[in-house]
Amino acid sequence: MNPAEDYILKKPQPWQSILLELRFIILSISEDVEESYKWSLPFYGAYKQMFCFLNFRKTYIDLGIPYGIHIKQHSQYLVDGENRKMLRSLRFHTLEDIDHAIVKAILTEAFQNLKQR
Repeated sequence: MNPAEDYILKKPQPWQSILLELRFIILSISEDVEESYKWSLPFYGAYKQMFCFLNFRKTYIDLGIPYGIHIKQHSQYLVDGENRKMLRSLRFHTLEDIDHAIVKAILTEAFQNLKQR
């Protein structure tokens, strides 16, 4: 088991289920997506660049997008990063909060933007 998987599997329910579902969506974006573990969090990237990460907070799961400011599609769902200019995130309190189509569209755009950087 890799450290990113271990991070997810050690979280209590319902957070573990939310993290697993988001991980599944992230890894389905492209065969080029790689999972890593940095700064004690699961990170996802390709071409030696990161495009998102998962973070368990006390009351929600944060799907962070470092260059989320450039996301145009469904940007109304993105929350500003805490004291960060470029970071935007999606926040999930329950498994039912995950709208697969919206999450996949946002992540696909973030991944496409990664290719252009």
